[in-house]
Amino acid sequence: MRGASAQAPALAAVDLGATSGRVVLGRLEEGRLTMEQVARFPNTPVRFTEGRGEGLHWNIQALYGAVEEGLGRAAAAAPGLCSIGIDSWAVDYGLLRGGRMLGVPYHYRDGRSARGVELVHAVADGAELYARNGLQHLDFTTLFQLAAERESGFLGLADRLLLLPDLVAYWLTGRARAEATNASTTGLLSVADRSWDTGLMARLGFDPGLFADLVRPGERIGPLTSEAAGRLGTDRDGVQVTAVGSHDTASAVAAVPFEDPDAAYISSGTWSLVGLELDRPVLTAQAREANFTNEGGVDGRVRFLRNVSGLWLLSESIRTWRGGTEGAGGTDGAALEDLLAAAAAVEGQVPVFDAADPRFVPPGDMPARIRGWFEERGVRPPGSRAEVVRSILESLAAAYARTIDTAEELSGRKAGTVHVVGGGSQNALLCRLTARRTGRRVVAGPVEATAIGNLLVQARAAGLVDPDTALEDLRAIVRASFPVTVYEP
Repeated sequence: MRGASAQAPALAAVDLGATSGRVVLGRLEEGRLTMEQVARFPNTPVRFTEGRGEGLHWNIQALYGAVEEGLGRAAAAAPGLCSIGIDSWAVDYGLLRGGRMLGVPYHYRDGRSARGVELVHAVADGAELYARNGLQHLDFTTLFQLAAERESGFLGLADRLLLLPDLVAYWLTGRARAEATNASTTGLLSVADRSWDTGLMARLGFDPGLFADLVRPGERIGPLTSEAAGRLGTDRDGVQVTAVGSHDTASAVAAVPFEDPDAAYISSGTWSLVGLELDRPVLTAQAREANFTNEGGVDGRVRFLRNVSGLWLLSESIRTWRGGTEGAGGTDGAALEDLLAAAAAVEGQVPVFDAADPRFVPPGDMPARIRGWFEERGVRPPGSRAEVVRSILESLAAAYARTIDTAEELSGRKAGTVHVVGGGSQNALLCRLTARRTGRRVVAGPVEATAIGNLLVQARAAGLVDPDTALEDLRAIVRASFPVTVYEP
């Protein structure tokens, strides 16, 4: 590791979430990572009600403008900026022709992909898909979205497809690449060798030429274009855009401060990603039936996990109570704190619902859907807002416990500890309920795991730590840099 200095080289992490994005500056000094958030901005979907683009979309132009503005602040605050890494949620993409974007990227919560599932399964059933890509079934996986896109005729107009963090990198560098951890969520990457499955693409009618060359976390994508460097107010030759775990969960898991490699993790945010880190995929019929996924991780690790609904249930409930914008998510900190305090004070048991029920995926009136779930089963639903919040958190903790138990059975591993990282690690009530329902020690933190993992992969690529540093040693930097909170069962 380089010696500390007053002007240690700076790194910028662009971290795009489903409800907000931010730009974070990081520096490595004396074996510790320090971070400073220099920009935060909303990510508000838009709904079109007419024309061929009808549906829920990402406002990618506004999002990219906010990214550039944030990076400009980062460059101004850190003249020694040497690298930029970009991560975001998975599966969604932009289509290009001749370098120009076609239309506006769809939001994965849009309902169009249900038709895509029918089209894909007419060609390859779930068992074959699992053997090829190792992914759990989610209606919004990229290949299902693309099948619907192809049927509409729109896919045939494109000559390039880029997942959203790759699209941002393309606009910054002019180089079209597909980062492998995010590509592993498309359903079109072979689980056997992590290369594009061109055979499956051809059977589904997708032109393999649409898909960019793969890069792995730590590989350089390229320098900024002259135009991007000018807008950011920085030196074109001094700043590299570096591939990181561009699926935000891949970056978050890279920053889990494991001491026991058998421990489970929960990357807790809009979604909860619950599972284990493995060296090889688990592709048994039992794993497929349990709907576990084998996504790519940093340094070739496997993220063996299941998507469990997350704090989306809570943020959508609060949005509904406030009469907010569809799909905007997000909560006011003070209001959330008051609700959580009231939920913690609820006496007696509250009913628990199945957080994985598909009715809870689209935007909408979440409290009404929860109430309907109970009424269909003849169970008295929670009444007050505090009871609804407590029911949501109890239901999430119960889902976590079931998922970890199943992961142990499928993998042969035994997890005595559960690491919770991301925004949910700040939710003390959820962490306490998770410890109680799992019967395991819960280690909560760091909150900023995604940005941390992003920055550490950049640091290794930039030579700020030895390029041969193992992932376990990067995690030792996390343990030295950020406190955690322990909850006993």
